[in-house]
Amino acid sequence: MSRLYLSAPLPFVGQKRMFAKHFIEVIKQYPAGTVFVDLFGGSGLLSHITKHTHPDSRVIYNDFDDYRLRIANIPRTNALLDRIRPISDGFGRHKPITGEARERIFALLEQEEQETGYLDFITLSSSLMFSMKYKMSIPEMRKETLYNNVRKAGYAECPNYLAGLEIESCDYRELFERFKVVPGVVFLVDPPYLSTDVGTYRMYWRLADYLDVLSVLSGHNFVYFTSEKSCLVELCEWMGRNPSLGNPFERCSRKEFNATMNYNAQYTDIMLFTTPDLPAVNAV
Repeated sequence: MSRLYLSAPLPFVGQKRMFAKHFIEVIKQYPAGTVFVDLFGGSGLLSHITKHTHPDSRVIYNDFDDYRLRIANIPRTNALLDRIRPISDGFGRHKPITGEARERIFALLEQEEQETGYLDFITLSSSLMFSMKYKMSIPEMRKETLYNNVRKAGYAECPNYLAGLEIESCDYRELFERFKVVPGVVFLVDPPYLSTDVGTYRMYWRLADYLDVLSVLSGHNFVYFTSEKSCLVELCEWMGRNPSLGNPFERCSRKEFNATMNYNAQYTDIMLFTTPDLPAVNAV
């Protein structure tokens, strides 16, 4: 069996590494052969862990954000960071990169983009910007201060990270419609958090979009992730006090972790999950 990753091999906003061990315990409760559908695949960490835990199960990974492309380009990204590192090393660790050095780095980025047509902006942002601040273009990066956060060594290649997964790239609603009638299906639901920065996602999210996601929970087993900042759980508790609406999380267990974005920003991550011991009421 290939290596088990408990964190994504490349930076990704919102990856679930803090929940990894608890997530394993949750999905272990499901029998071999259960079909798991990762509607918002992100970094693929949940799908990877699920396939490693249930090697005989179908695990469908919705790679809407092209994380697999970033993995395929690790050698190219490492080579670019190797060219940036001698420039950034002239500044203290986590210190601003200024003046001519800053312009030399942008020249390297522009050259790489022109010659190859590809830059892994999330990894580059993690290497050159303040913690958890990601920009998806060179003009956007130019508006920010660069910092010397470049790793001393490159990122390890991980050719087997997504091994065995069925990879899709589509709207989560389409994927849900295809799998909602599969007996015993378990949905992994980790949408972009309400009231947080979703600038790295290839979609624009309104309140209605977050509420639409709740429609996939009724009648199915699931593992759902949210944050205290979203107030979504509070909203669903209010719905539960109104019998005509109901609370989709009423039959869930809950785990929480304190998450740190940077030195002065913290929030609580929440994992809500059903168990196979409880019936999936109102099943399709």
